[in-house]
Parts: sequence; C-alpha cells; structure tokens
Amino acid sequence: MPTDTAQPSFVLVRPQMGENIGAAARAMWNFSLDRMRLVDPRDGWPNPKADAMASGAGRLLDEAQFYNTTADAVADCTYVFATTARQRGLTKPAFSPEGAMKLAAQKIAQGEKIAVLFGPERAGLENDDIARANAVINVPVNPEFASLNLAQCVLLTAYEWQRQVADITHARTEMAKTVWASQGESEALARHYEERLDEAGFFFPPEKVESMQVNLRNMWSRMPLTRADVQMLHGILRQMVRWKDKT
Repeated sequence: MPTDTAQPSFVLVRPQMGENIGAAARAMWNFSLDRMRLVDPRDGWPNPKADAMASGAGRLLDEAQFYNTTADAVADCTYVFATTARQRGLTKPAFSPEGAMKLAAQKIAQGEKIAVLFGPERAGLENDDIARANAVINVPVNPEFASLNLAQCVLLTAYEWQRQVADITHARTEMAKTVWASQGESEALARHYEERLDEAGFFFPPEKVESMQVNLRNMWSRMPLTRADVQMLHGILRQMVRWKDKT
C-alpha cells in the first residue's frame, strides 16, 4: 500500500525503456516518494526489465497508476509542473527544482494535489504535454549538454522535495567512540605543553614570552579536540620527555 505521506505524484510520460522506469522508481523511493503514474510506456506495462532495475522499490511499480494520456494522468491535480531543459516558446512560470519543490510543499500543505511531469528519454516532453502544466522546472545544467537521463531528473527532483519536507542535518561530525574535550581538559593540555616547552627553553627571548604563550593558547583553542585527541597529545609529550631523559 502507498504511504499516507502527503506528496506530489511523479508522472512518467511515454517512457521508452523499462530499465529507466525501474531506476526512476528506485530514485523516488530513496526519498520516500511512492506515487508513480505512467502514461503510455513504449514497451507496454508491466515490464519485467523495470522490476529488475527497481532493486527494492518494486512496490512502486506494482502500485503505479497507468494512463493512456497526459491529460488523464493529471486530471485530478490542481497544479502541475513539467520538467524541460529547453525553452518551448510557451509563456510559463519557470522554477529551479528547489523552487518548484518549495512551492509544491506549500501547496500540498494547503490540501492541493500536485504532479510533476517527466518526458521520454529521447526528446523529453512535447509542447502539448507542457501546455497542460501550470509551470515548468528548468534544471541548471550545462547548456552544451543539457540532456538528463530520466531517472537522473527524477532523482534530482525527489531530492529537492526531500529537502523541503525532511529535517536534514547539513553538517555533522561522526564521533568514533569519543566525545569533545571540555574546556578544562583543553586547558590542562595547554598548560602541560607550556610547562614542558618552558623547561626546554622554547619561550625565548624574554620580551616575546608572553606573546608566544598567547599564540600557543590561541592555537589550541582553534583545534576542535576530542577527549581521545587530548589523551594522545598528553601521551606524546610524556613519551618525548622520557626519551630525552634516557639520552
């Protein structure tokens, strides 16, 4: 059964290869989308090559809705986007994938039904298809090589949808069985190095001692040290002192 998550329907218009339909299903499910609609696939439907390529997303293919025409596929929708890499001589609002999915999320939150049209692999959507859409999605690709694979375009749009509705952590540090060092631990490390460097005669000449110590403390403060880092640096310094005492 489809999930109960509110989301846009992705409509593959006259897709040519079963493999690309399967890859599109996989791309959709990567980002929790499972409303696939198919308009007159060239090689008929169902297609075993699509099942093989879906790789775990076969449920989307089993539940995909089949239509004979684009008009039928979007008849129940209130707002339709059409993906296209080319200017078609039609006056339409044009969005980036990010902008389109942001608008889609807003409209779906208001109870509207949204569809996104994706065209055939060889030439994309025809003007007759695009004329039925309220707006177009233009992907900012290399103008000298603008053709996107069907599944790639689906993946890109699905990713932008996920960015609008999911709680995404944009940066994090994976902690490998440790925690960040506390200020006290970092202070103890800095003091340890200061003491040993002072004993070694590092802070010289006298008039530069204070600025050298400040610079050293500043260096430690810029380092995002973990507790394991601090323990290792203490150990390195102790071992160096022991080695010196033995020589």
